[in-house]
Amino acid sequence: MPAPRALRPFVHREYRVLIAALAVSIFGSGMWAVAMVYQVIHLGGGPLQLSLVATAGSVGLVAFVLAGGIAADRVPQRLLIIAVEGTNLAVIAAISGLALAGWLQLWHLAVGAFVLGVGAAFFFPAYSAILPRILPAEDLLAANGMEGTMRPILQQAAGPAVAGILVAALSPSHAVTGVAACHLLAFIILNFLGQHALETPGTDGGPGIDGGPAAERGKTSFFHDLREGVSYTLRTPWLLWTLLWACISVLFLIGPIEVLLPFVVRDQLGGDSRMFGFLLAVMGVGGAAASLATASFALPRRYLTVMMVSWGAGSLPLAAVGIMDSFWMVAAALFVFGATGGIGMVIWGTLLQRRVPAHLLGRVSSLDFFVSLALMPVSMALAGPAAEVVPTWAIFLVAGGVCPVMAVVAMVVARMPADELAHPLDRSAADRESADSP
Repeated sequence: MPAPRALRPFVHREYRVLIAALAVSIFGSGMWAVAMVYQVIHLGGGPLQLSLVATAGSVGLVAFVLAGGIAADRVPQRLLIIAVEGTNLAVIAAISGLALAGWLQLWHLAVGAFVLGVGAAFFFPAYSAILPRILPAEDLLAANGMEGTMRPILQQAAGPAVAGILVAALSPSHAVTGVAACHLLAFIILNFLGQHALETPGTDGGPGIDGGPAAERGKTSFFHDLREGVSYTLRTPWLLWTLLWACISVLFLIGPIEVLLPFVVRDQLGGDSRMFGFLLAVMGVGGAAASLATASFALPRRYLTVMMVSWGAGSLPLAAVGIMDSFWMVAAALFVFGATGGIGMVIWGTLLQRRVPAHLLGRVSSLDFFVSLALMPVSMALAGPAAEVVPTWAIFLVAGGVCPVMAVVAMVVARMPADELAHPLDRSAADRESADSP
């Protein structure tokens, strides 16, 4: 009896090792999201100080993500992933030690957040590029769906919930120590990743739908590799306009969610760290359920339309968060936002791995992060000061209203409905399944 579509990637040993380590690591990242917020508050910080720490992490990510993409196309992705996890462990362990000793200061958190952001800049392109090398093409949607299921459950739900309980019962420093333990376990697991993953990236890559076969590349400069990735992105409308939409959505959404939501919980709902953690958990559950459902079926024929409509419509409920005084209303809005975001991200990750040529995947993945997150530091930095002069409800109203409009603009300008019909991704897989059936 064949395995369910969503579980097919687990047949492959390398995927099982990689996803196990990723699960532990993202659980720790979820704990860090809450532990960092309340560590800042514990040190006497407010929205402005939290903005500074959060911005430091965003700057590290954006500043180095292009270098991370080029590295993923040049050096063994296994080594990159292990090195990043080891660095995360060292940083969090240092912050934990300082916190437990009573020596932690806000600038320590800012520096630590910056280094963690740099690590993420190298991790995500390497992870995106290694998946097509250890899995067949027909299993990539399921793998992205599994990640999309685990990431909300562990990073947005279980991790924040556990950290919120630890903060309330013990202290923020104990939650940070738990984060360090997670990264230690992930680092150990990653060292069991097979040695074949040390092969030079790009030598076994095949063609993508939108490009030719991956050619053997000689030694080229950083800027040559960067120009090659940028050129491909600029001449690919569905890719370019999705990234432009993501850039705008990050500017309007990330700051309010990351910086202002904890204070919405405190001031409008009368809640504490546990309520904040469980609201993030609700958003994570929505994303997990939607990601698992997406992974359990074939890619939609109208995959670009489904992706953009999910992202655009899913942002609308956030427009009312700033005026809600009910926990359940805020929870419902965040659940919808998480679910629609999960659908879009599973499809998006699969599109990159299926439609981008293998020898460009690391760079295009890094451009994805760079372009879509370029305004994250600005959003983080502006959220706190903006809340000092503009009502919180107005900030959320604008954030939730702009993104759906821009999603429609991107679909129309890039002619996404015509593009997705011209490039059907699951035709060959459907033909194989029909041939195999009695």
